[in-house]
Amino acid sequence: MLLLPMEAFARLYTELDASTRTLDKVAALRRYFEQAAPADAAWAVYFLSGGRPRQVLPSRQLRVLACETAGIDDWLFEECYQAVGDLAETIAHVLPPPRGQTCTGLAEWVEQRLLPLRGLDPAEQAVRIRAYWDELDWAGRFLLAKLIGGGFRVGVSRLLVTRALAEFAGLDPKVVAQRMMGFTTMVAEGKAMPDATRYAALLSADADGRAEGGHPYPFFLAHQVDLALDEFAPRLGAPSDWLVEWKYDGIRGQLIKRGGQVWLWSRGEELVTDRFPEVVALAQGLPDGTVLDGEVLVWKDGRPAPFALLQQRIGRKTLTKKVLADAPVSFMAYDLLEWQGEDWRGRPQHERRALLQTLPVPVSPVVEAADWAELAALREQSRERGVEGFMLKHRDAAYGVGRTKADGTWWKWKIDPMSVDAVLIYAQRGHGRRASLYTDYTFAVWSRAPADAAEAQQVLDAIERREPPMPGALQLVPFAKAYSGLTDEEFRRVDAVIRRTTLEKFGPVRSLKPSLVFELGFEGINRSSRHKSGIAVRFPRMLRLRDDKPLHEADTLQTLEALLALPGG
Repeated sequence: MLLLPMEAFARLYTELDASTRTLDKVAALRRYFEQAAPADAAWAVYFLSGGRPRQVLPSRQLRVLACETAGIDDWLFEECYQAVGDLAETIAHVLPPPRGQTCTGLAEWVEQRLLPLRGLDPAEQAVRIRAYWDELDWAGRFLLAKLIGGGFRVGVSRLLVTRALAEFAGLDPKVVAQRMMGFTTMVAEGKAMPDATRYAALLSADADGRAEGGHPYPFFLAHQVDLALDEFAPRLGAPSDWLVEWKYDGIRGQLIKRGGQVWLWSRGEELVTDRFPEVVALAQGLPDGTVLDGEVLVWKDGRPAPFALLQQRIGRKTLTKKVLADAPVSFMAYDLLEWQGEDWRGRPQHERRALLQTLPVPVSPVVEAADWAELAALREQSRERGVEGFMLKHRDAAYGVGRTKADGTWWKWKIDPMSVDAVLIYAQRGHGRRASLYTDYTFAVWSRAPADAAEAQQVLDAIERREPPMPGALQLVPFAKAYSGLTDEEFRRVDAVIRRTTLEKFGPVRSLKPSLVFELGFEGINRSSRHKSGIAVRFPRMLRLRDDKPLHEADTLQTLEALLALPGG
């Protein structure tokens, strides 16, 4: 069945959001590209590759408009929302059937309908949105609400979009990946718009995938190595087959020097040149036609500083002398992608490394050891050195695209995460296929160790009575949010507990009677004035449910303080 243009993208969106199988997602993408008009396909590539439209109007306003259009009270909408768990899906369910259908394509929808909405007064916005709803089916309304509300997220990686485009056009995926670099950034910065011409260039059989101007190359990503020490030699061979480097905890970036100009791109394809003038100055000593892969770091006292200090630089629009002095940034290079304008990614790792070491920039040192046991012992020093472990790069590996082993192998051999046992106190629904489950959690630790189970129970009873904690009294202090690490079965089990133990609802958030303890893992910890606990953790995730641990034995703020005091904490 041939779908109308907007219906086709809406159907693709819901199909990708519901599927978990890679082959099914690639097949769905190919089917869409095979029938989509080039201008529509250009916008589809933008959205599917991570481009996000700005919110046109607040979610509350969209919700009120949906209630008025459907002729229902807000309480009924709220009941529907609590059952469904997603605002856009709820809106699509409650609206009356459409009286027409649209033949308008995705490009026209975005350029002529959605983008102009932002500058209109609320009354005119309401008139237009009602008219749009009246010509869209359920999937189209669901998509439209996501685009208007700024909540467009899709369960597909950029790599799969690249793969589907390459299969559709009969091109090398590396060429397509290169052409897509900077695609979403240029649009976000208002320097370009997705259109038929850009889409045709993306799929052209004539042009190559060479990077020009300030465009970066696709990043090569490492796989996590999860082997017991006695498995390293049988599986990986001798350490001499690998270049072993420290894994730094900064912002992955590509430093580009072409035509007398310097560009610095983050792995997220954000152009961050202006934020790090020290790196720009460093690059002035490089010859034109040089592209380096490496890590942006705050470097103080002869070692990398915690990532939290670098974060202070990331959000700064104005770089004062004090900011530059407090958080001095450097670029630690660890690969050479282009030399004198020639693409070196296909050359072996050891050859790229040999030339890299001759350049006037800091280069990640190679760690040498007699065997894997000696490397494992050195790896235990990671936190003391302010790093995350090792990177293992095969001497003959080329520089690939994305997380692939086709061109050689990079492994990340990270140290075990820090961990604490924490109590679940708040929950929100997930997104996509988990929209009907509570999967986004907030965790707390005790302000101090309870004297015994009875004292902890007094706190739990007070929480159930909705009594605020007394100053200085024992309490549970929130410190981290996490939404990953459990299996689908475990999420369903926790969801059932959340529904039984809900005390109050604050919009999408449920407060709970504490009953579950989890082991949380995280990569780093630092002080934070923005958090009630005074502490922030980096990349928290759930390692396991602690059914064996009673609530009064969960960890405390003092546990977190002790982790702060560790090397690298």
